[in-house]
Amino acid sequence: MRRISGMDPGIAMLREKTNTEEVDYGFVMDCLKSYMNPRVKLHHLLKIGSLIRVKKGIYVFGRPFARRPYSLEVLANMIYGPSYISLEWACQYYGLIPEKVTTITSVTTQRSRRYHTPLGLFTYNHIHSALFPIGFTLVSVSENQQALIATKEKALSDLLIVRRGTISSKKHLQEILFEDLRIEEEDVERLDLELLKAIYQAHPHKAIKYLIQCRECP
Repeated sequence: MRRISGMDPGIAMLREKTNTEEVDYGFVMDCLKSYMNPRVKLHHLLKIGSLIRVKKGIYVFGRPFARRPYSLEVLANMIYGPSYISLEWACQYYGLIPEKVTTITSVTTQRSRRYHTPLGLFTYNHIHSALFPIGFTLVSVSENQQALIATKEKALSDLLIVRRGTISSKKHLQEILFEDLRIEEEDVERLDLELLKAIYQAHPHKAIKYLIQCRECP
């Protein structure tokens, strides 16, 4: 196998077969199947930095071979599933909260998990199975990449349910929304009321009941 412009032929083969920056073990092994020992070749590519292991079985291309920035959202979907981006990261994505979020947060029907990786901390919070199928969408994060992410209504609902515990009244919720989270009142007024009602119907929770009240009567 000859080298291409000084590039390791193994990484050249991987780069030739994908335009994405995030790859999994199955894809890598398929690309390297012509080698006598594909696992040894993978270990070599990791050792020289051509690939970076995000977690076992998930990789991104090293800086010299990356064609574009990798997607943290795509990686979050790949690392642990079923899951989709929600909570603080999704609220930041939609501009609902002003703080900079550094942890990539997702929800799942599985056990809650945390993954410390070379690219950052990925967390997965368990939510009730009735809530999981409601309020997420497939978002294009680049020309060739898509990721599952909660809608802004679902992201905020998940944040209130998972992070805020018992919410005792509409006034209490307003304090959380406008003082603690510093969400703009106009953003709450623009939330999809029917989607909030669907979320509440799937899994009645006081936080969502009061959020619907805030949306109906600011």
